[in-house]
Amino acid sequence: MSKGEVTVIGSGASSVHFARTALENGWSVVMLDVGRRKPAAVLPDADLNGLKTGLEDPARYFLGEDYGSLILPSDQDEYYGFPPNKAYIFDGIDDPPPRATGFKPLISFAEGGLAEAWTGGSYPFHDGELEGWPICFDDLSPAYDRVAQRIGITGEDDDLGKFYPRHAGLMPPLELDAHARLLLDRYSRKRELLNKRFGCYLGHARLAVLSRAHAGRPACDYLGRCLWGCPRGSLWVPSIGLEELRAQPGFTYVPGVTVRHFEVDDGGRVHRIVAVETSSGQERSFPVERLALGAGALMSAHILLASWLRAGKATPVLDGLMDNRQVLMPFVNLGMVASQFEAKSYQYHQLAFGLEGDTPFDYVHGLVTTLKTALIHPLVQSLPFDLLTSLRTFRDLHAALGLLNVNFPDTRRPNNTLSMEKLDDGGPPRLVVRYQPEPQEPKRIERVVRNFRRILRALGCLAPKKMTHLRPMGASVHYAGAVPMVETGGERTSTPTGRARAFENLWLIDGLTFPSLPAKNLTFTLMANATRIADLEFD
Repeated sequence: MSKGEVTVIGSGASSVHFARTALENGWSVVMLDVGRRKPAAVLPDADLNGLKTGLEDPARYFLGEDYGSLILPSDQDEYYGFPPNKAYIFDGIDDPPPRATGFKPLISFAEGGLAEAWTGGSYPFHDGELEGWPICFDDLSPAYDRVAQRIGITGEDDDLGKFYPRHAGLMPPLELDAHARLLLDRYSRKRELLNKRFGCYLGHARLAVLSRAHAGRPACDYLGRCLWGCPRGSLWVPSIGLEELRAQPGFTYVPGVTVRHFEVDDGGRVHRIVAVETSSGQERSFPVERLALGAGALMSAHILLASWLRAGKATPVLDGLMDNRQVLMPFVNLGMVASQFEAKSYQYHQLAFGLEGDTPFDYVHGLVTTLKTALIHPLVQSLPFDLLTSLRTFRDLHAALGLLNVNFPDTRRPNNTLSMEKLDDGGPPRLVVRYQPEPQEPKRIERVVRNFRRILRALGCLAPKKMTHLRPMGASVHYAGAVPMVETGGERTSTPTGRARAFENLWLIDGLTFPSLPAKNLTFTLMANATRIADLEFD
């Protein structure tokens, strides 16, 4: 017999693990979602080069009907984009998009949410990174173990172990390609210099990718199609978790609805959700016993703010929005020039850098992607030659090219806000996002990038200064903050177990409650924290 019913909004990484834990603890779960479905995988057993020869129209598959996946030259060049078959992840709805200043928000209405486009990086936060939180690593540790055993995470207890607390369920790492092997071998010979001079460590990335079969999913077979979506399910994404939930008794999935707001009774309890059908615009309502808001930090804030606004309160402002600033550093591994690149290999980052800071929280996280089967035109067009010369040069450099993605931590600050504005047409209110970096950011970025350029040089690599690219805030999609978990606080805070202080029966289960944002990818911690909340509040 069910202990009761909890309604979950959203189907992202946090929501599917919260829902699974609540089900395992004896609760019924109703999940509301827009839920755009991903297209079926084409030729699932073919590698990427096999797609080029096996598809009737490979250009359409790789570049889109209108060549929309081309990244055209500009002053703000990106070195990678999303392929056409992942466009559904970012397809909008009829509502007005956020109005943003200093921030480029990305929002998803897909089954699985934004993590359908993640690269699998799974890095636990340690106590130094959790300073200022009302919880510590020991509080999260059982949930890290549980999530890792559910989804499968590969890695190695190597030099990066000082930054990555040990958890259960760690599989052996994936096979490295020749480029990554050469970098790791050079690091082993320069370890003492790099450790002492720069506080720099290199090792295997922690990835939600299977190196052996697990939970009915096959091991990675190195098809080189990661960017286009793993066709075999070896790289875990939340839609895999959602499919597992659909097979569970007590779980009800309601796609095709856009949640507008929730309503509260005279006692301050949420009692009803108001939504509209995405196909018809017809209003629907759903009764609520308990509500878990896991639509992603921006959309969860939107629903929360719209509900406050609907209740007639003064338009509230939530402060403390955070995101990881990222810097992309293309580099050339001189030892790989004129080598043959490996098409059949894991496409995303295989290695990671850890760079010590003045404090444990100031740690800088670097992800190394060796170029294999990604779209090459963003790099070719950035070379300082004519097209023919650039193509010939690229052929010799292909196997030698790599990309270092440098991630910086962020903290809550009052000038980074989320609010709502009413529109003149009487439609739903619009989310307003404002972000301003801290004044010290440019100097810090300059210092770290300079050090990484020296580190790469020590590893036999060149990182052209002019090709280093500062990504706009919002590009990392690591959104957090705004309703922080604290021991005591007002109605715009949450308890250490995720309960919103403004409403007795509302839990916030995504990054909205994070009090700070370490440099590491946050998705593993999102899943673990949602699991922890469900275990404590829905046991």
